[in-house]
Amino acid sequence: MAKIIVIVEKLKDWTSYYPVEKLMTPEDYLINWDEKHDEALENNERIKIINLCRNYKYLSNGYYCSLLAEARGHSVIPSVKAINDLSKSTLYGLATEDLDMAIQKAFKSQVPTDGISVTIYFGRTEKEQLQDVARQIFDLFPTPILHVDFEWDKKWSINTIRTGSINSLSDIEEDKFAKALDEYSSKIWRKPKAKKKYRYDLAILQNPQEQLPPSDKKALQNFIKAGKELDVQVELIEKKDFGRIAEYDALFIRETTSITNHTYRFAKKAEAEGLICIDDSMSILRCTNKIYLQNLLHSNNINSPKTLVIGNSSDQLKEAIEEIGLPMIIKIPDGSFSKGIFKINSIEELKLVTDDLFKKTALLLAQEYFYTDFDWRIGILNDRPIFACKYYMTKGHWQIYDHTKKIKNGVESGDTETFPISKVPKNVITTALKLSHQMGNSLYGVDLKEKNGKAYVIEINDNPNIDSNIEDAIAGMDLYHNIIHDFIKRIEEKKWG
Repeated sequence: MAKIIVIVEKLKDWTSYYPVEKLMTPEDYLINWDEKHDEALENNERIKIINLCRNYKYLSNGYYCSLLAEARGHSVIPSVKAINDLSKSTLYGLATEDLDMAIQKAFKSQVPTDGISVTIYFGRTEKEQLQDVARQIFDLFPTPILHVDFEWDKKWSINTIRTGSINSLSDIEEDKFAKALDEYSSKIWRKPKAKKKYRYDLAILQNPQEQLPPSDKKALQNFIKAGKELDVQVELIEKKDFGRIAEYDALFIRETTSITNHTYRFAKKAEAEGLICIDDSMSILRCTNKIYLQNLLHSNNINSPKTLVIGNSSDQLKEAIEEIGLPMIIKIPDGSFSKGIFKINSIEELKLVTDDLFKKTALLLAQEYFYTDFDWRIGILNDRPIFACKYYMTKGHWQIYDHTKKIKNGVESGDTETFPISKVPKNVITTALKLSHQMGNSLYGVDLKEKNGKAYVIEINDNPNIDSNIEDAIAGMDLYHNIIHDFIKRIEEKKWG
């Protein structure tokens, strides 16, 4: 875990709060800092600085504390980038342009007024309807206290963003700040229970409410068990733990990824903090878009079903029918778990389905209908196959998942069968490895079909399923040990070179 240091301009600024393990003034940190006496460095612990100086103006104590923290390799809030971005409205105005939709949604029931001001403490605000906007502002400019002014001029927008200081807070505001700080990092407030000291700390991002998670509860517990056996503390975290990422050495995303949701932000945040991350943000970006995949397959002469990228025009729909024929498959660029994939049997059906889908995306994929009784799934980590499964189509259906049939614990799916790597056809393994190598060295699941002695790539997943009694049916706990050991290897390579 990270060692946390709180920096305040004057020690009296902290008198309203509970004692902390390490409280410093700017002089302590900027001038009297002595790495020789830094126990955290001796124990290979990372250091997290919470800079609560009274201001962060250029060349002030607050500015220098963040600047030197970065130079010393310490993780710090606010960062110098956040300080500089907030120094001019022209800079933060550009960064907040993408928040327009979220702001309009938050203020949809708000009567127009001269303006509304809110204070954000570590990404939290008491105005519940603005919580999502507050969190996004904090993600852009991670700073302990932010004062944000919204104005109305035909629509709501951000007028100004200013940093705040703990020495100017009222009693009520101090309580709000303390609560937010408690949520941001409970280790500042609570003395941890005596526990075994682990070599590294791995966070697994998961969503207990997800209907089709990449790993079931038993598999997650197996990761925790494997971690303990390899001297790695594995902790399950959720979306709400975004602000705690810097406490860990590595992040393992076990939640369905998308560049439009928090999983991508978690990956980017982890990488910015220097953590080892699987799935890495580039793999998420590449694997979740089937149009990118199709171009990659074509460029590298990797077999796949005949596929066309089509736009919203009658000529391109006509070309798809002429080139591919019926039935055909229409796919959205970023679907997963058999979602966003449609079997088309007629011209009328093609028009009906694409008219609806083109409201959400500029491009679609038209693919030949390529039915087999099962798909191979080859799990690959760091250019090495680690599991192999056959996923069978749902009975009476052409996909692995049948979303038209709901069952007690989710949706109906086909049977699975797990194989030793040595028993998988060689062309299936080589084709899967050829594709994964183009994507990176992360954890991937390559789906393929066999026909006439050839292997054809259907898609690649950046966070393939690892479920108990399925993907681990052959390797058992060795599968979990392999993945944890790979994290250890990556952490040590990054640390020692």
